[in-house]
Amino acid sequence: MNNQDKNSRNLLNRKKRDPNSFIFTGKRHYEFDAQLFEYSKTYVNETKNLSPNKITDLSQKPNNKWLNVHGLSPEENIVQVCRTNNIHDLAIQDILDINQRPKFQEFDGQFFLTIKSAVSQNVEQIIFEQISFVFGKNFLISFQEHKSDHFEHIRFRLREGIGALRERGIDYLLFVMLESIMDNYFSTLRNYEDTLNQMKILELQDTATPTLLAKLEKYKKEITSIKRFTIPIRDFTISAERDLISFIEPSNKKYFYELQDLCLMVNETCDSLLSLLESKTNLFFSVQSHKMNQVMKTLTIVSTIFIPMTFVAGIYGMNFDYMPELKWKFGYAAVWIFIGLVSTVMLIIFKRMKWF
Repeated sequence: MNNQDKNSRNLLNRKKRDPNSFIFTGKRHYEFDAQLFEYSKTYVNETKNLSPNKITDLSQKPNNKWLNVHGLSPEENIVQVCRTNNIHDLAIQDILDINQRPKFQEFDGQFFLTIKSAVSQNVEQIIFEQISFVFGKNFLISFQEHKSDHFEHIRFRLREGIGALRERGIDYLLFVMLESIMDNYFSTLRNYEDTLNQMKILELQDTATPTLLAKLEKYKKEITSIKRFTIPIRDFTISAERDLISFIEPSNKKYFYELQDLCLMVNETCDSLLSLLESKTNLFFSVQSHKMNQVMKTLTIVSTIFIPMTFVAGIYGMNFDYMPELKWKFGYAAVWIFIGLVSTVMLIIFKRMKWF
């Protein structure tokens, strides 16, 4: 295993000497912690703080099982849990590689889904967390990169027997978990929408700086990422619709159609926000261009007013012997009066032309 620094985040090096070694590419803020729910319609058992040694092959137990793992380090613990449950090596590395793009795939009769969930109180503090699912007929294992809890409401329903969770199979549990993640997307997109609606570019002319443009580009990148993150969920729902996932009960297919609609809604919201961001960006450049035009107009007015002054000064600055005005008693005053009159006339003309 790779003993990388706890605060580092590395790209995966696939040219490793030992094919049985696995590398966690994220930040090691959270240590391994596992929680297991075993449940049926009339029964529920919750086990907290499970160590890897106490986790057995979930597919061999009769009831529905949900194992939730917080923290993807140390790698040895994740590998042990996965190997105990016959999870493919490719899926293990995808679980540990947080730079892995979201995807849905089948491995030896098990289904693997890795996605990114958005966690944010506001658009300035958004965090994208990788969550991976491995699931089969009667078990589901979820791997969360962070300690953030998206599923506390699901645990409460299981403990209290509220709703249909304990009455239905693992497929319904997976639907509720994915629905929760979709709700995180909607909450995050609402935060973006509120922030953009409050951002009045025309009222920010004095503060329309490159920092504002960088913020708009940051929002654009993050919203594009959210749109991309829905792709594996949509692919999964399409597979369910085509009967390519055997453990999904026909009576529960309607819930995955609902997920498909939610994906479309997220995509439409993202497109709308991206269009708004593009409009804000264009308006930013228009404001910047207008400010530059105003500066150039001011400089042009000042330069134009000084042209006749420079002309007069240039003439009387020549060293000719015969310039009668130089000997005139009132020549100096006359020059200033002439300059003052010309400048005043030019200012009046510029004012009528609405240059200022």
